[in-house]
Amino acid sequence: MLEPLRQGLPPLNLAAASDAASCALPARLEAVGEARRFTRGTLDQWELGDRFDDVCLVVSELVTNALRHALPAGARRLAEQEPLVRLYLMRWTERLVCAVRDPSDDSPVTRDPDDCSAESGRGLFLVDSFSDGWGWHPMAGTLSGKVVWALFRLQRPAGPSRPGA
Repeated sequence: MLEPLRQGLPPLNLAAASDAASCALPARLEAVGEARRFTRGTLDQWELGDRFDDVCLVVSELVTNALRHALPAGARRLAEQEPLVRLYLMRWTERLVCAVRDPSDDSPVTRDPDDCSAESGRGLFLVDSFSDGWGWHPMAGTLSGKVVWALFRLQRPAGPSRPGA
């Protein structure tokens, strides 16, 4: 699912993720607050609370975009039976990935961040600005929809100090 996440780092082995968590989100804008609370609790549990501000802003934008632009007409009724948007948080030693799956096959649309007349449309510019990279890809096989993801590089854990280093 996340093959494009190489970003100059060694290839990912999804099974080697040291931590992973996900939550289904209802098809209503209040879900953005739920996504932030889930992100806060998860990052605190992983002792990454110092990254919360940037990660939370990106999660908020990704979830908002999925809820505003990727849900089909009548999705609110359909979503009562089956969640249509899911947030994934995955951590490896040197990176954190936030990914949002939605039912739309349409690519995310970026807009010109310098267009001061636009009332909205700067979400992906913010994702790009606050993360170390982002992208999207369609779901594979019989699954419909797409995943939009953002990558955060993490500090390598401090190793034992070496004399004279």
